[in-house]
Amino acid sequence: MTFLAYRVEETDQGMTASWQEQTPDQLPEGDVVIEVDYSSVNYKDALSANGNKGVTREYPHTPGIDVAGTVISSTSDEFSAGDSVVVFGYDLGMNTAGGFGQQVRVPANWVLRRPEGLSAAQAMSWGTAGFTAALSVQKLERNGIKPENGPVVVTGATGGVGSVAVALLAKLGYEVLAVTGKPEQQAFLEGLGAKGFLTRDDVLATKGKAMAKPLYQAAIDTVGGDLVSGLIPQIKPEGAVTTCGMIAGIKVEASVFPFILRGVSLLGVDSVEIPRADKQLVLDKAAAQWQLAQLEDMTTEISRSQLAEVLAKVLAGQGVGRYRLDLNAE
Repeated sequence: MTFLAYRVEETDQGMTASWQEQTPDQLPEGDVVIEVDYSSVNYKDALSANGNKGVTREYPHTPGIDVAGTVISSTSDEFSAGDSVVVFGYDLGMNTAGGFGQQVRVPANWVLRRPEGLSAAQAMSWGTAGFTAALSVQKLERNGIKPENGPVVVTGATGGVGSVAVALLAKLGYEVLAVTGKPEQQAFLEGLGAKGFLTRDDVLATKGKAMAKPLYQAAIDTVGGDLVSGLIPQIKPEGAVTTCGMIAGIKVEASVFPFILRGVSLLGVDSVEIPRADKQLVLDKAAAQWQLAQLEDMTTEISRSQLAEVLAKVLAGQGVGRYRLDLNAE
């Protein structure tokens, strides 16, 4: 029995990609074979599909860091054929054949049970980007950030992580200020719950300063680099900044003053290697108290034939909201 997979190959002329027939014996070793119904498109997928060796070392390769589907077979006592499951993070889609294939085989300790109240399609509207946003919000909550204590800034607000962060913070009662270089998308962000907007220049005005006027209780940064440097001096006492992206750079410049004199916290967010129990907790919240009514409206569902175009758009920073891939749609 064959299945289709989006195979990225390295040639003398550069990287090429196409949908190809594969057989189960071409899948990597693992405990659980999953029939994939949906995946999602993330920035890391675009890097892998573009031949970025920092994400994927060897080609040919099938990207796709997210999977929602049904167990076909399992050698693990934890899962049985017919179980509804989700996988995100770990090495999936990086150096292990991922969710841009109609089947995957993975270790059992990567697999999460999809809770009732969350369809496979909804799970992939969240995807790694959405779950990273949820983990960022969870970090702020655990650090004592509360809606009544002031506004929270979200950078990269129209992207996959940022858009879900805006919607989730708004649902939980926070005043959200969105940083975006796309003024034409302000109506989209207002629909998600943003109450105000900042430009990159607004944030970068304090870059290089040890301290600035404390304006914001907290920030969820999704892009890295200078925006983190600009936000830290503007955070109120006992506030926090989470950071989970690096599209704008991997270096942060900051004085120790905000950390010492205001007790500001800089919190890293990892959605890849965190314990499976923590991932399951966030997934369960997405199906219950953190359900987002706007999630379907901010998701664009695509077919296999549209994947290459969307990957290019995401790589160029032109993506808006979430992209969900239907593996069964041509």
